[in-house]
Amino acid sequence: MTRRAVAIGVGHYLPERVVPNAEFEKTLDTTDEWIKSRSGIERRHFAAPGQTTSDLAARAARAALEMAGLTGNDVDAIILATSTADLTFPSSATMVQHAIGNTKGYAFDIQAVCAGFAFALSNANALIVSGQANRVLAIGAETFSRILDWTDRGTCVLFGDGAGAVLLEGQEGNGTTEDRGILATDLNSDGAYRDLLYVDGGVSKQTTGMLRMEGQEVFRHAVEKLAETAHAVLGKVGLTADDVDWVVPHQANIRIIKSTARKLGVGMDRVIVTVQDHGNTSAASIPLALSVGVQNGQIKKGDLLVTEAIGGGLAWGAVVIRW
Repeated sequence: MTRRAVAIGVGHYLPERVVPNAEFEKTLDTTDEWIKSRSGIERRHFAAPGQTTSDLAARAARAALEMAGLTGNDVDAIILATSTADLTFPSSATMVQHAIGNTKGYAFDIQAVCAGFAFALSNANALIVSGQANRVLAIGAETFSRILDWTDRGTCVLFGDGAGAVLLEGQEGNGTTEDRGILATDLNSDGAYRDLLYVDGGVSKQTTGMLRMEGQEVFRHAVEKLAETAHAVLGKVGLTADDVDWVVPHQANIRIIKSTARKLGVGMDRVIVTVQDHGNTSAASIPLALSVGVQNGQIKKGDLLVTEAIGGGLAWGAVVIRW
């Protein structure tokens, strides 16, 4: 028998404020058509004043717990992937822990920018497989609206706020690719590319900073590295793209999503796409897309999924999971 980290609940939360592309026309040299043609984004959600990343994360966590019919104290560990934590410390995950009424487990943040949820899933899998936890909440949550330069039309129109959560539970499998749960993970990073996507501030610099991006270079690396990590993670368990029911990619840009799918040899009819409604929600984008895919009846129990993402660092990775 093989211990697997099986998804038993999923949920998401989006702030109430919806920002259509047209809103940017008032302050920037841009149009709805310009934004849509370059990114596929039509609208995004922005957090309300005073609404924090942990607020969004806690709402998504509660939704995942509700689907599973469990409470906060049924969870052993909480991993929150975010680049926009509420405070320098303590971790936003501990704030989520308190908000959902968990008094018995442990919680921590993980930071790999847009690739954060792949890293969170990998760490949750390791905790479960090693026996250090039986149930783990893996959450991606962001309030990127707090770090955007509203004068830079190349970045501020791309990002949104939101949160998604997946509750994983240790279950016994047969050790084959027919098992439900996480089958393989593939994580990568290379700090040589740090200047392609970063925030120009931080605690030790004593500034908050704003997001900066070399869009063309990020696009080039994204398509190449996302396809490579997806092929690599499938190869670890002897599978190919033909075996995949759904690709659930990081929702950064529709052109990246389409180009990566083409390199994988997967038709867009097997790709979950939410970027038009949410924009790029960084670490939240994959769990958001998973939750929407389940909610819409696309992703079903037993489906084979591949998630892949890339973000600042550069950091990138992929996960194979049978739902």
